[in-house]
Amino acid sequence: QVQLVESGGGLVQAGGSLRLSCVASGRTFSNYGMGWFRQAPGKEREFVAAINWSGAYVYYEDSVKGRFTGSRDNAKNTAVLQMNSLKPEDTAVYYCARGKLTMDFHADHANLRSYDYWGQGTQVTVSS
Repeated sequence: QVQLVESGGGLVQAGGSLRLSCVASGRTFSNYGMGWFRQAPGKEREFVAAINWSGAYVYYEDSVKGRFTGSRDNAKNTAVLQMNSLKPEDTAVYYCARGKLTMDFHADHANLRSYDYWGQGTQVTVSS
């Protein structure tokens, strides 16, 4: 069974930064693409960023481009989302997820159904 554990959320003022980490159990972390999603109260879970197995390709949702940076360290089974210039509308619970082995990363990275394991989520609150 794969476990994903997020950390790094918190309360920050607008314009501030947070660094989210997602640590995965298991020995095959480097085989999988990883995604970041978020869910605000009363809203559906939405795509934020995705990084392919090697870290060579990273996709972002339009509203976070230029502010968020995704990376990974396969030796440490860790995916990271660096969030800068945070805005109140970034407030949400953030989830990391592991892509299915069969996922077409370039075509399906923003689709929730492309991911099979999810972390418990970490709260990010940005005050104005």
